[in-house]
Amino acid sequence: LRYEYFFLTVHDIVRFARDNGILCQGRGSAANSAVCYCLGITEVDPARMHLLFERFVSKERNEPPDIDVDFEHERREEVIQYIYRRYGRDRAALAATVITYRPRSAIRDVGKALGFDVDFVDLLAKSMAWWDNRAEIEKRFAAAGVDPKGHLVQQFLFLVNDILGFPRHLSQHVGGFVISAGPLAELVPIENAAMPDRTVIQWEKDDLEALGLLKVDVLGLGMLTAIRKTLALVQQHRGRPASMSDIPPEDPATYAMLHQADSVGVFQVESRAQMSMLPRFKPVNYYDLVIEVAIVRPGPIQGNMVHPYLRRRKGEEAVTYSNDAVRRVLERTLGIPIFQEQVIELAMVAAGFTAGEADQLRRAMAAWKRRGGLEPFERKLIDGMLERGHDREFAERVFEQIKGFGDYGFPESHAASFALLVYVSAWLKRHEPAAFYCGILNSLPMGFYSPSQLVQDAKAHSIEVCPADVQTSGWDHRLEPPLKAVAGYHNPQPALRLGLRRVKGLHEESVRRLESAQPFRDIDDLTARAALDDRALTCLARAGALKTLSGHRYQAHWDAAGVDRPLAIQREITPYHTAVALNGPDVGDDMLADYRYLGLTLGPHPLALLRNEPELKGCRTAQELQSYSQNRFVQIAGIVTCRQRPSGPSGVVFMTLEDETGNSNVIVWESILQRFRAILLQSQLVAIKGVVEREGAVIHVIAGHVRDLSHKLLELASDEPTFEARNFH
Repeated sequence: LRYEYFFLTVHDIVRFARDNGILCQGRGSAANSAVCYCLGITEVDPARMHLLFERFVSKERNEPPDIDVDFEHERREEVIQYIYRRYGRDRAALAATVITYRPRSAIRDVGKALGFDVDFVDLLAKSMAWWDNRAEIEKRFAAAGVDPKGHLVQQFLFLVNDILGFPRHLSQHVGGFVISAGPLAELVPIENAAMPDRTVIQWEKDDLEALGLLKVDVLGLGMLTAIRKTLALVQQHRGRPASMSDIPPEDPATYAMLHQADSVGVFQVESRAQMSMLPRFKPVNYYDLVIEVAIVRPGPIQGNMVHPYLRRRKGEEAVTYSNDAVRRVLERTLGIPIFQEQVIELAMVAAGFTAGEADQLRRAMAAWKRRGGLEPFERKLIDGMLERGHDREFAERVFEQIKGFGDYGFPESHAASFALLVYVSAWLKRHEPAAFYCGILNSLPMGFYSPSQLVQDAKAHSIEVCPADVQTSGWDHRLEPPLKAVAGYHNPQPALRLGLRRVKGLHEESVRRLESAQPFRDIDDLTARAALDDRALTCLARAGALKTLSGHRYQAHWDAAGVDRPLAIQREITPYHTAVALNGPDVGDDMLADYRYLGLTLGPHPLALLRNEPELKGCRTAQELQSYSQNRFVQIAGIVTCRQRPSGPSGVVFMTLEDETGNSNVIVWESILQRFRAILLQSQLVAIKGVVEREGAVIHVIAGHVRDLSHKLLELASDEPTFEARNFH
């Protein structure tokens, strides 16, 4: 099929990244082929996997396969610019993607067009969640106290509903690069992107597939950045080379950690759904991680594959196969189709599909939720199975599973690549925790967790975390001696010093000058030698980073405001100082200032200060929750740090509440979400009454009643507090 040029093009891009120390990894069916393994595009040995060749190359398909290559997200731009230099802007450009109207953007634009009050439109838009359907908009009007039957409101609702799904603007694809043999402008219009030094074609991914244009996905992955930075820290503090290849395979201690769902920050298994699965699944080897990555997805969940697989894994249910051909396809997953490739191969061996027909089925699976198109395959699939001796119940169950994969079936080839990073990140957390947390904090934004949660988890693992300080901190978070023995770890662990990148409003250039001039005698010396302006000084004072020079925040702010900036002719004259000693902030003001200007605190947690308030009477801590058994009634309270809602019809929302002892996990079913919607989606501090659901070490509280306690945070300080949650990412 003359695809060798395609594979060599991807190899050339990967070679550039490796030559420049940029971590990267290919994934996808083609990426896990022998040719990609030999070319170094992927680290996944195809001999350890079951590769469905027809998944990516077939005469019927007649197009180059997809290869996704993940690069460090902070250095992906270097790769993008290399492609432009290598192939020329006349032959290479990023693909486009069409952004369509969703409820929030439709509300804002229609509200603006109709002249609605800007603040009201903003409030209305923020009250909408990504999963809300069109009927919800009318309910939000009523909830805001506006008559939804008024003429103008009805016009507004009609227009909003009318433009939902309509193209809003053209944007850049996340990483799809089009490379052509001749001038690209002869095929498709090219335009300059909003970002500098980028050009974009005006067609999106589906158009490219229809025309058979070559596309290489150059994607950014935060975990690769974090791993590279973590390994560099390990090398720096252990004094020996450290690379991914130095990490020993199949480490029992790493898997034991995962069995306890101790996976905050670990790639792909840090979500609440994955944390709930880990103690039940108990992975013990690499292929178990491949399945773990793929099974907690809408496809297997909607196809009712998760619980049967777990029962078979535990020996509670017999593993059966309708014939040897089906056994060969499903044996590695105990007779349950977990991966997209298995569904395709099952259609071939059990229903007589050709390779081309199976690929058409794959495409229909991916699109049927949006456009339909599975119906023609249902009869062919079921009839084909019946003709080959399979019973109707098996045939219909397979088709239902295929529909489930339409929600999001994860390919084994992608899961295999991701599983490597799961293991590497888990090993680093288990054996080099200080470097692991430091690497992730230096790579944010990425993952599920806020800096506050990552720091809390580090402290829970006995890692010493030191405050940001102009005398010792740099831009990045650092590891610093002395190394100390930490219970549960073979290696002594260094302390983690917070970096000044956490200081809100502070620019990196200012900090780089500060780094090169450390240490300082006083604030005047800091200002002069680091060439800091008033704004930078104010940011440092508010964040408490001047404590070793001036003391508490208020004093530092006063001293910073009084910094002398003499003219050149006055620099030899000793400045005149008036010493003024200010009273320091109380504990509440200090803590809330930490959250406002650093996004986290190393001091007392807000819940520690509020624990004796009457409104929190009877609320158990996250630590106390560990002693509660299944189905016990409990009341908990905490700062909302994370909200998640998996796609699918269940409507469940997962919440994470943080208190002074740790995190509590809450499950909110749709009926409760509807009753307490505003509180659950917008409040900063909540109290939950519910029932304990326990699976080994993993505990959830099933919410039954919710109270908003955000007003209690206002009582801790004179200014309005700010706690940022990671919502629905």
